[in-house]
Amino acid sequence: DVIELSLNLTVAAVQSNYLSIKKLISTRRKSLTEREKAALNDCLELVDETLDELLVAEHDLSDYPSFNKSISQHADDLKSLISAAMTNQETCLDGFSHDKADKKVRQALLDGQMHVFHMCSNALAMIKNLTDTDMASQGYCCSKWLWFNIKVDHLPQIESLQVGRQLEEEDQTEWPKWLSAGDRRLLQATTVIPNVTVAADGSGDFLTVSEAVAAAPERSTTRYIIKIKAGVYSENVDVPRKKTNLMFVGDGRVNTIITASRNVVDGSTTFHSATVAAVGDGFLARDITFQNTAGPSKHQAVALRVGSDLSAFYRCDILAYQDTLYVHSLRQFYSQCLVAGTVDFIFGNAAAVLQDCDIHARRPNPNQRNMVTAQGRSDPNENTGIVIQKCRIGATSDLEAVKSDFATYLGRPWKTHSRTVIMQSVISDIIHPAGWFPWDKDFALDTLTYREYQNTGPGANTSSRVTWKGYSVITNISEAQTYTARNFIGGANWLNATGFPFSLDL
Repeated sequence: DVIELSLNLTVAAVQSNYLSIKKLISTRRKSLTEREKAALNDCLELVDETLDELLVAEHDLSDYPSFNKSISQHADDLKSLISAAMTNQETCLDGFSHDKADKKVRQALLDGQMHVFHMCSNALAMIKNLTDTDMASQGYCCSKWLWFNIKVDHLPQIESLQVGRQLEEEDQTEWPKWLSAGDRRLLQATTVIPNVTVAADGSGDFLTVSEAVAAAPERSTTRYIIKIKAGVYSENVDVPRKKTNLMFVGDGRVNTIITASRNVVDGSTTFHSATVAAVGDGFLARDITFQNTAGPSKHQAVALRVGSDLSAFYRCDILAYQDTLYVHSLRQFYSQCLVAGTVDFIFGNAAAVLQDCDIHARRPNPNQRNMVTAQGRSDPNENTGIVIQKCRIGATSDLEAVKSDFATYLGRPWKTHSRTVIMQSVISDIIHPAGWFPWDKDFALDTLTYREYQNTGPGANTSSRVTWKGYSVITNISEAQTYTARNFIGGANWLNATGFPFSLDL
């Protein structure tokens, strides 16, 4: 009852904050710069997402505990939703950090945003205490229930992938108990049958990806497949919150390319710069390139932003320079993808697992350092972080030729409780022996969580790594297991339904 009351009060605070932002836009309209207007619009979008997440959390809490979910899954769902709501508050404020003039508008928003943040933080602490206590008393269990409720008779027909097998042994393959033998065969079928087709040459149902997304059903509980035929699609694509369970299927990452060039230097916010932004829950994509061509001199320029819960990407290229992949919030999985960039090129505050991916630093501007990650966790109770498992960390050919001129690090702490884990990966000599780099002097060095486990390659030697309080090499297998897809993103509950290859464990 106390937690429900806390969430009710938080919802009221968010609604009040929405009115305050609208009033600020109205009263300062003539003095606002274009980027400030864009940032305020980002804030309004993020308020909508926050309300949606809190209302889902309220509903989930009212069902707690239930026969449909284990306590552990209830806990994961609730923590994910509240963590995302908290992330939204900070993302709004981050939109006003690009120049000094922006900071006046930021100051006008600060109290309202932080009030909501702290209320969410209190609710998260109570939820963690409740669910941790209940799990300790009843034992950890894990139900096979897909919380956004895709009807299995409408799952897509997926090209044979040896689903759930590619990275794990035969006896570890786990299919949800509710998935019949017929449905399993459907997932492993040889063709994809799309609902609609996008073709740049006019041979499909739509000429642009955005048109196909706009025509898709809202709040769908069945998979809606958009086939994107070979071609270069120069557009910014938004998959909003109401467009759930969409799947983009390309003709191969070298053939189907979605590209744009929004960036901070030319007036965008980082949040709004994304070539593709996927927010509707259950988003899937495969065999596509997401690209931002703004270049290293344009600063933040996102290729792909993801705030979709239980989203997954397979055989995709994600290409840009600074801030390539924005793993903004909620639970995400990447398999056999290529991510390339320069500064902070995998960043955000999702619970994200990258598995069997190629992660390549590119040649930056003179006097720049490359940072593979910049994770944004601000509260120790948030169930968020970036896990890079069984990947290959290296350099693109343009950087490899001049790698002695540019230092490349595994990451730096964007926020106070930044959490990044690199495990069972091959790390090339592109990575500096220190491994990690500070954000600003000693900021977050005691409170961050940076871990390495069983990595190989010339850049994996930890003897000269940083000696920060928050950094360590994992020596206990039980600690390493907390960062697997099974435990970190509840993968046993939903990854099989994607049809993509994955490994649940070490």
